Amino acid sequence: MADNSIVVCFIMVTGLFLMFCPVSAADAISTISAGNTVFIGEQGLDIRAAMDGDSTLGWWASGAPIASASPDKTISVPNPGSFSIYPSDFQTHIGSWYHLSGPSTPNGTAFTVADPYIDIRIEDTTVSTDVTNKWVPSDDELRFRIDTNFVQMLQRANVNSVPVTIKVRGPDGTLFSGLTSKSGQTTSLVDYQLTTSPQYTNAIWGTSNRAMYPPGTYSVWVECNVNSIKDNYGQTGKAVSSTVTVLNQDQNPLIGNKGYVTNPTTSTPVATTRTPTPTVSTAVTTSPPPTTVSTPAATATAESSAATTLPATAAVPAVPTTHTPGFGTGLVVLSLCACLALFLKKH
Repeated sequence: MADNSIVVCFIMVTGLFLMFCPVSAADAISTISAGNTVFIGEQGLDIRAAMDGDSTLGWWASGAPIASASPDKTISVPNPGSFSIYPSDFQTHIGSWYHLSGPSTPNGTAFTVADPYIDIRIEDTTVSTDVTNKWVPSDDELRFRIDTNFVQMLQRANVNSVPVTIKVRGPDGTLFSGLTSKSGQTTSLVDYQLTTSPQYTNAIWGTSNRAMYPPGTYSVWVECNVNSIKDNYGQTGKAVSSTVTVLNQDQNPLIGNKGYVTNPTTSTPVATTRTPTPTVSTAVTTSPPPTTVSTPAATATAESSAATTLPATAAVPAVPTTHTPGFGTGLVVLSLCACLALFLKKH
């Protein structure tokens, strides 16, 4: 009898515990009340409270007269305790869905369907700079910024956060499940809890630990698989973010050769000697016609001298010799005149 009494008491205590213990987070995030937001890709939702006893959902295009027009799309709900928002049914029908009391009579809002999105950025807290797809010195600390509309799940009863997983892959292919800060504190990247958007992590990644984080390019992304949403809707940017990178190394990759030093080019000046062109002056006179005096051609000696290479010096132009035109002819005329005078005097 004593043994039976113990068994009965154990069963009663267990039953009371199950009756009064709070709903688990997993169950709560799957339970949808009227007017909650659900996301394309979610699976196994309990929408009994949202359906209020009805078994058909209806959707009207934006601007349609709901009270008088038939719904543009209807979906039968045979099992409201486990309902899925499959992309094939809802991807082109975003917005409010109503539970119907008849074939086309709206009986209240069941839920609102939203297209999910998620994004991640990397920030260097040492210098307060966004380093997404850039580089960081191997001594700085990093944090992540996550933007998403999954925080609308916080509308659901007893849901205080939304779990996501941050993925970090090292240059050698290692996938990190946690990161360690410069102070030595390790933060798990699995089921990281979001409570707002954008949400910033602490400075959880200390890049100075060379043994743990060797220099190289790291790939980072974030994903959410609440209610199997990633499994059903794994498009990039939806339940899985785009992959971003960060290069961890000692110095700026743009100056990997110690600074793009350009060797100066020394130009050797070439002396250019310009030989001045002699100016030929022509004297105009009214005396008897000038006799043209031919200038003798340059001698072989002069040519030989000109051919000799001399050091580059400034050339001094030679002053040409000036001849008075008709000087010889004048002497001949004067001699003839003198002879004529003597002849006439004798005769």
